[in-house]
Amino acid sequence: MLSLLAIISFVLALAIVPSPSAWSALNKTVGGRLLATIPLGSPCHDPNYDEALCSTLRRKWRDYPLHIQSPSSVMSPLFVNNSCNPFQPRDTPCELASFVRYTAAARDAKDVAATVKFAKRHNVRLVIKNTGHDYLGRSTGAGALSIWTQGMKEIRVRDWADKGYVGKALRVGAGVLGSEALAAARDAGLVVVTGSCPSVGLAGGYTQGGGHSSLSNAFGLAADNTLSFDVVTASGRLVTASPWNRHRDLYWALSGGGGGNFGVVVSLTVKAHPDARVAGAELLIQTQPGMNGVDAVFQVLPTVIPAIVGAGFTLIHFANKTQFVGIATGYNKTQASLRRSLEPLETAVKEEGLTWSASYTEFPHYQDHYEHHFNLPATDALDLAGITGGGHFFPGPSLANLTSVFKDVIAKGATFFGIALDVSTFGSHMANAVSPHWRQATVSAALCIPVPAAVTQKELEANRDKITNELQPLLEAAAPGTGAYMNEADFQEPDFQTNFFGTNYPALLRIKNKYDPHGFFYATAAVGSEKWQVGSDGRLCRRRS
Repeated sequence: MLSLLAIISFVLALAIVPSPSAWSALNKTVGGRLLATIPLGSPCHDPNYDEALCSTLRRKWRDYPLHIQSPSSVMSPLFVNNSCNPFQPRDTPCELASFVRYTAAARDAKDVAATVKFAKRHNVRLVIKNTGHDYLGRSTGAGALSIWTQGMKEIRVRDWADKGYVGKALRVGAGVLGSEALAAARDAGLVVVTGSCPSVGLAGGYTQGGGHSSLSNAFGLAADNTLSFDVVTASGRLVTASPWNRHRDLYWALSGGGGGNFGVVVSLTVKAHPDARVAGAELLIQTQPGMNGVDAVFQVLPTVIPAIVGAGFTLIHFANKTQFVGIATGYNKTQASLRRSLEPLETAVKEEGLTWSASYTEFPHYQDHYEHHFNLPATDALDLAGITGGGHFFPGPSLANLTSVFKDVIAKGATFFGIALDVSTFGSHMANAVSPHWRQATVSAALCIPVPAAVTQKELEANRDKITNELQPLLEAAAPGTGAYMNEADFQEPDFQTNFFGTNYPALLRIKNKYDPHGFFYATAAVGSEKWQVGSDGRLCRRRS
């Protein structure tokens, strides 16, 4: 019951309802791009049922472009109460539920500032969405006004010089996808750090939450590459935050301290590195249905990961009961050196009687490697990215425990994901707010429970609680106190302050209170979010202090 949580009486987004004329004025201010939410799946439900449209939606529902191009849809159905799911019966009510009520499709910083000021003046909850890739439910909110940054597509190569960095840089608008940034960089003979999935945005929660990459062994996390943010604060002011100006504290917080919580980033400038040859490999290890075969992979993997990472390669891997899939990347490495690094794994796998398949590549440009190995079918990406999960860091000494953890979580129906890397030498001297846990990690592990398209909300909620109550404790027991990557973690983590932010949390909270003293920006499991409570109806309420 909410009364047990000592919640004060007002509810954001309902306390002061803007008049129609106020909404009309905002619409005019943002160039007629204030959009009332019509749930993407509504053509599959009465009274708006349209058989042809519904058929198309069902066919494309797990294609991530469909959701990126929607102002209100997100890829994790749990966070919108699974409302308007096109695979549910047509007479199932299609309700706004936890969808935002209106969206301002921003094109520039003026649109963002006007929307922030409107929301603050009328006490309306504000959320920020770019693509909707979101494990934590931060891109939506019941009754909220959303700033949709997808239309902010500026990309510009720059020459950069300050006290900390001299070289090439790439300035990107808040709506730029990682794949778009890579293409622009490649045209200039450069490369930038982006996510593994091509449709993940660069300037939002990915970079602000840390941002691992297949390039991380060479250049660190995305947050280790930030040079400057242009950000609209809770006051509605546009400021530039860099390590060398008066907003250096805000820069520090935005570089790894979590997205959607310190302000609305409208553009980001990052380091751009020289392009180079890239060695790669796709691994497929298969067994007959049952646990023993892939179990054997995880008997071997922890013993060879340190050498693979130490040789300069990252290894992204997925596994379930019947197969293990891996993608290895080595910036400025040769195919021959990658083969040597993976040979111990190949030998051990074959000794276990498993089927080993490896496809090796060496491309002259990173983007060629990226498009070959990571441009997966949209459905594959969304099957993993669109569902709720959990995660944990495994430093080198705890890798041996991965064997039992894998066996236990897979037996409980989960799919395992990991990236083996080494970012220990980046972000020195507290240069950014990346969790110190990252600097000790050898594997960032994540897990999820796959769901069918026609999943019910009850099933989603059961999986959510299973992750929190059954699976996460297994990860924690295997590597106590080592934290988790906030972007791929359990959003119900009870001690998110320690596990997501580590020793940075007190400093981050001071910065939050400086730039947003009234908690105007809210994000799930974010700095300062403990002051708020999401009610059973999805509305946001302030706790009484």
